[in-house]
Amino acid sequence: MKFNNFTFKIILLLMVGRLSLYAQPYTDYIGAGHATGLTATASSTYGVSSPLKSINGSGMDSRFFEASRFMAQATLGGDSSVINAIIAKGNELWIDEQFGKTPTYILPTMNDIWEESLAARVAAGQPEEEVFGPAALHFNYAWWQANVTNHFPGKNEDLLRQRMALALSEIFVVSANSNLGDWGEAMSSYYDILIQHSFGNYRDLLKSISVSFPMGYYLSHLNNPKTNLVENIRPDENYAREIMQLFSIGLFMLNPDGTQQLDGNGFPIPTYDNNDIKEMAKIFTGLYGGDVMPCPPNCPPWWPTQPYFGLDPYFIIKTVPMLMDNDEHEPGPKTMPDGVTVINNPNNGMAEIDAAIDFLFYHQNTPPFISYRLIQRLVKSNPSPAYVQRVAAKFINNGSGVRGDFKAVIKAILMDEEARTGNYLTDPQNGMLLAPTLRYTQFCKANTLDSDLGRFWNNGYNFREATGHHPLMSPTVFNFYTPDYAPIGPITNEGLKAPEFKIHNSNTSINYINSVHGWVSPWTNPEGESGGVMYSWEGYGNTDLDSTIYLITTKFEALGENKEKLIHELDKLFTHGQMSDGTKNILRNVSDVIDQNVGLPLNAEERRHKVRFMMYFLFISPDFNILK
Repeated sequence: MKFNNFTFKIILLLMVGRLSLYAQPYTDYIGAGHATGLTATASSTYGVSSPLKSINGSGMDSRFFEASRFMAQATLGGDSSVINAIIAKGNELWIDEQFGKTPTYILPTMNDIWEESLAARVAAGQPEEEVFGPAALHFNYAWWQANVTNHFPGKNEDLLRQRMALALSEIFVVSANSNLGDWGEAMSSYYDILIQHSFGNYRDLLKSISVSFPMGYYLSHLNNPKTNLVENIRPDENYAREIMQLFSIGLFMLNPDGTQQLDGNGFPIPTYDNNDIKEMAKIFTGLYGGDVMPCPPNCPPWWPTQPYFGLDPYFIIKTVPMLMDNDEHEPGPKTMPDGVTVINNPNNGMAEIDAAIDFLFYHQNTPPFISYRLIQRLVKSNPSPAYVQRVAAKFINNGSGVRGDFKAVIKAILMDEEARTGNYLTDPQNGMLLAPTLRYTQFCKANTLDSDLGRFWNNGYNFREATGHHPLMSPTVFNFYTPDYAPIGPITNEGLKAPEFKIHNSNTSINYINSVHGWVSPWTNPEGESGGVMYSWEGYGNTDLDSTIYLITTKFEALGENKEKLIHELDKLFTHGQMSDGTKNILRNVSDVIDQNVGLPLNAEERRHKVRFMMYFLFISPDFNILK
């Protein structure tokens, strides 16, 4: 680019007077919008570009880059329309508007999918009584259907809520890797609890999951009996342990900034002991299923008409909260882990549960404990203690005297300087490895997908098997990875954490690469569509439910012969302006090899191949997989 004489004088003055720039804030500089009296020319332009845009600022993509990165933290992904909406509103106003969006719940979608699946199977010849479900498969279908489409025009656009719900699902864990996998309605209703309370209050969430059937079944405090020494029966301690260790106060006493308190010998101070677990276990006794399944056709005379303590889960409606049988609730006082607080509400077990949840809610550990985990799920693996303390302070008081307000916590996380300030982008301790599901959703929601009948069902099992990750499919209650996990090597040597690397190994890393190849593969089906992005699988006859969702890359193919423009567009949408020179050079080499071997100009099929090969190398690169 070359400038006229007036422009050159401005640049010379800025260079000579550069020391004075540190003494006062300048807002009138090249790129800031001032272009009066200036002209500029360039050796080449593309599309609507012009040299003057580099001076007046309209050609700068920095706002798009920042909004793209913000979207990657605050949503499961989106396309340019979502990014432009964030730019137009600004981050904080966009967050506020998201707080008012109507939730997209999973259970209604799952019920619709199950009815369609059941009808199709019966129509294909399978007896209705042999059709199994709804199960985890149908939850997976519903989860993907809801989350791939909720940014479409006319949809709820509850993008932040769904990202928060996924984050909560990796803290307050239940899993299909149990008999819950047989009950799609239980999994869907549990996920809807997380969706419902994502912008609510932590205490309400803790109470709701504590009395939900899915959690009661998964952590075995459903039909948890009181002590019976004659029969050597004692309360189950499973949920009592996990509500403290994983859902609220953790194993060790914490400072307000999340660092561990140490005793006089330099050792961490335990938050509770085995006796405390036994005391807490007594509180979570007496809960049973809240309602009974309707009697099937040809109802047997022994079918229960009312719920009761000890009723087999098979008969229980799994979408309603558990009830309390005070006769089966452990009597007497219960002492909390502080050694002082005693809970004693005779003949009122639910009041004792409320009191125990209040104890955990007001415990000094809970704000930094929950804040740290949410920061890790949304922004970065290694938040500074100061960052944790700033967020925990909003947990303690949202500014209006309310404790546990998730809206205040979310805004504090996403608007903090460690999430937003550009200087953290170059900090090697900043960032996180995106969980495989987040890579998957961001790919799907940023690209154009084609689906028969608007159906975006994904069985999920293939991806879980390949990458070790999928919503509500954790191997244990400890989630797919623990907050303090660090792979052996430089990360551990630096004293850092990298939870998602727990499931990044020689098997899953190769399988992820193979998955990406399937998403972008240039092969075509008979209809000319390319790339199998996701699959439904019913496994019975010709039901028209076994289908493939295909990738459409037309919007990129138009740039196929201008590699720099194509690389820039991919960078804007998928790597937030952070694509490294190394990755760019790989993409340039891919482009050059295809151009040289095929010869220009490229036809439509050749442009499609070129775009997809470049996308393949981008989506397996660190630039896409690491969110900075």
